[in-house]
Amino acid sequence: MPNEFPMKDPKDVWQNQPTEAFKMSADQLRRKVKQRQSKTRFEALYSIVIGLTLGILFAWTLATAHELVLRLGFGILSLWCLYFAYQAYRRIRTSRLAPDATLSTTLESYRSELEKQRDFARHVWRRTGLPFCFLGLALVIVPELIKALGAPRLALNILPVGVLLAIWFAIFIPQRKRRQQKLRQEIDELCAFESETH
Repeated sequence: MPNEFPMKDPKDVWQNQPTEAFKMSADQLRRKVKQRQSKTRFEALYSIVIGLTLGILFAWTLATAHELVLRLGFGILSLWCLYFAYQAYRRIRTSRLAPDATLSTTLESYRSELEKQRDFARHVWRRTGLPFCFLGLALVIVPELIKALGAPRLALNILPVGVLLAIWFAIFIPQRKRRQQKLRQEIDELCAFESETH
């Protein structure tokens, strides 16, 4: 017997369900802005530490490498790490919200913070210089792969790098999508809140 009531796509049902109005007091909004700013600062400081640490590690490896291509690859990676740390430092420079800020100032600060993060997430490949990272990695890995063609045991030297890259891609891409969805949701909620208050 054919199904008389075909099931709707659960994704459509979930996405099109009515949402409750976004309600928040000025104090709650201030707290949310401060939490967002402190989270951004923490992520930026973490990125600075990682960038500087990896930059020093790659520079040290550059100094000990003997082949020109390897030296070039580690040099690019070292410079990329410093650029990555600098871009993270630029994200820290946010203005602090005054404890007695008005609702309009708080909304403006919150919107500005969300839009900065949205713009950074949209252009993460360019802003963090990831193409240079991949160029440096290619200059380090490809010569080793070429050597491994003649002696397959040498492929074990680059296996850890390949595994780390695969893990990074498996984590980075879904995490980036989740962040963008959360930011989009927060911006939509903020727009709804602004329309209610005006």
